Amino acid sequence: MAKAVALLSGGLDSTLAILVMLRQGIEVTAVTFLTHFGCDISDSSSCSKNPFPAAEKFGFKVKLCHLADKFIEIVKNPYFGHGRNMNPCIDCRILMLREAKEFMGMIGADFIVTGEVLGQRPMSQRRDTLHVIDREAGLRGYVLRPLSAKLFAPTVPEKEGFVKRDRLLAISGRSRKPQMALAEELGLTDFPAPAGGCLLTEPNFAYRLRELLGHDPNPSLDNLRLLRFGRHFRFSPRCKAIVGRDEKENEVIASFAEKRGYVLHVKGVGSPIVFLSGDDSADYITLAASLCARYSDARNLSEVEVTVGKAADSWRISVPPATDTLVGNYRIGRRERASIKVRLQSGPDAQKDLIPRPDPSGSIC
Repeated sequence: MAKAVALLSGGLDSTLAILVMLRQGIEVTAVTFLTHFGCDISDSSSCSKNPFPAAEKFGFKVKLCHLADKFIEIVKNPYFGHGRNMNPCIDCRILMLREAKEFMGMIGADFIVTGEVLGQRPMSQRRDTLHVIDREAGLRGYVLRPLSAKLFAPTVPEKEGFVKRDRLLAISGRSRKPQMALAEELGLTDFPAPAGGCLLTEPNFAYRLRELLGHDPNPSLDNLRLLRFGRHFRFSPRCKAIVGRDEKENEVIASFAEKRGYVLHVKGVGSPIVFLSGDDSADYITLAASLCARYSDARNLSEVEVTVGKAADSWRISVPPATDTLVGNYRIGRRERASIKVRLQSGPDAQKDLIPRPDPSGSIC
């Protein structure tokens, strides 16, 4: 029996590609590559409680592989460039295929399967780009794309008789109707709705990441993970604050913040957890406290008592809730592209003499 290694994202297309192979009697081992910018499958609230329901139903194995620092490096400096945001789609695909090639050798598989559909994605699924990806991965002729295979020249597994070409498909373009029909035919009912699972394609997350790399070219894994949560504020090149937006985010931020910086909250009312960190963070405690007051249920008071803690120490300070102007000047977000230059002051008087800037939405959320 021929063996294949399949790249499984957990989405519809990659799952269908595997089922098409199983229907031909191919033994498939799927590999799901994890990064710091994708869905965290250990978190049942952000992904399906069973991230691979098709594997259980149809009986194929799934191996997890974390790309870790290899992926971070291509995010920072992709040879083939970024997409619209911070997504290095072509370099990402090459890296995954190179890793899959190593695994293919380890288990004695004959070829690699992916769920790519010709013309579905404008950057990485063009005909010419797919040829480049296969070449750069050292897999020319050994990557079978079952959903679009009839639109390409026959691959090695087809030529050697492992796979029957007449049982492959010729799907192209962005329409999902052929895949939905195929899913019904194959009995695949449990799959996520079509959507981009990579945070690097999301404009606001990409903006946060670009801003972080501009101040810290080698950020810690904790700082990368924290980009997912809360509202982010930059007080100086070396100091940031993160403000939780709900109870769950408060829990996550608090778990990272312990012994790493200052933690602020307002006792007795609904309040965000604010995590203040950086080499000069002590200079910005008052500023962070005003943000904490602003996003708490005490925001309508003229003065709010905010509890500040670091390690085993804690104390309270009274501050006015932050104004729209203060929020606008320090918040990290895509609106900053249209703003006038923001002054990054240092020292305890950083709240004074703030530079106003217009807010096109009319409010600060």
